[in-house]
Amino acid sequence: MLSCKQASQLVSQALDRPLTRRERWALRLHLWMCAGCRRFNLQLVFIRLAVGRILSETEQNGNLRLSPEARLRMTKALESGQ
Repeated sequence: MLSCKQASQLVSQALDRPLTRRERWALRLHLWMCAGCRRFNLQLVFIRLAVGRILSETEQNGNLRLSPEARLRMTKALESGQ
């Protein structure tokens, strides 16, 4: 039986690589029994779809740019580790 930590790692990895048959069955069993991990799975899927949609819209509309102020705020936040 997978722990929630192991299940969340597999949920994340499943977005980037095909899981083995054993991993898929273990994850399905865990998700069937654990509402928290099911929610986490749905959240990751939602985030991935939302980011994909934003990227698609940005590519279609090439003049979407960050303001200089927004760039500066993001740079400062990244440098400070926030």
